Amino acid sequence: MDVPTHRLLVNNVDVALIEVAAGRAQQRKGLLGRDGLHGGAMWFPKVKSVHTVRMRFPIDVAFVDSTGTVCKVTMMKPGRVGAWVRRSKAVLEAEAGMFASWNLKVGAAVAIVSVGSPHAG
Repeated sequence: MDVPTHRLLVNNVDVALIEVAAGRAQQRKGLLGRDGLHGGAMWFPKVKSVHTVRMRFPIDVAFVDSTGTVCKVTMMKPGRVGAWVRRSKAVLEAEAGMFASWNLKVGAAVAIVSVGSPHAG
């Protein structure tokens, strides 16, 4: 996956680098084949459900509505299939335990901000 060029804000606090899985190929691959996100997160736009089949580590999952508000939070162990969340317009994933350190819970406001090209000089 490309070097992250975005940051995750939770309630207007910058908490982590974030990768945006914008294309279908990136969304299909997701976190498969990885051993972790090393304190970062992954954003899946236009997603209403996720799974952890063939994943190597547990993840925190937040479903985000059209206003950028977290409408559901769960932790998923490897090998699980999550429920479909009707209000979800995007999903945020991070290593299990990260959401607590970011104070990310139902009702939190999340935003993705660009930090420009990693190759900019």
